Formats: sequence, structure tokens, C-alpha cells
Amino acid sequence: MNLTNLLKDFIQDESGLTAVEYAIAGGLVVGGMIAAFNLLGDNATAKIECLASAVNGASTDCTTGS
Repeated sequence: MNLTNLLKDFIQDESGLTAVEYAIAGGLVVGGMIAAFNLLGDNATAKIECLASAVNGASTDCTTGS
């Protein structure tokens, strides 16, 4: 086998590509989950603080958007 054939075979070999695709997809899923949990956590914290202030006597409406 000469160098040209080895180079062609290397370029056409796609066996390792699947693992890279799964790694990228997994990274995107994890990134989306982190973003969603951060947003959900901030909203939950805001609601809990609003409810705590209402329990302490503040006349706030905790049903409105944050």
C-alpha cells in the first residue's frame, strides 16, 4: 500500500465519527438541562421569597409573573 491509498482510506473511514456525534449531542443535552434548571431555580426562588414576605405581612401578589 502506498501513502496515497492510506490517506484516502483514512479520510473515508467514518467509524470514529459516531462517537464524536454522540459526545456532541450529549453535551448539548446537558447544556440545555443546566440552563433549564438554572432558570427554574431562579423562578422558584423568587416565588418562595414572595410567599415568605406575604407570610410576614407584606401585601404582595405572588400569582403575577416575576
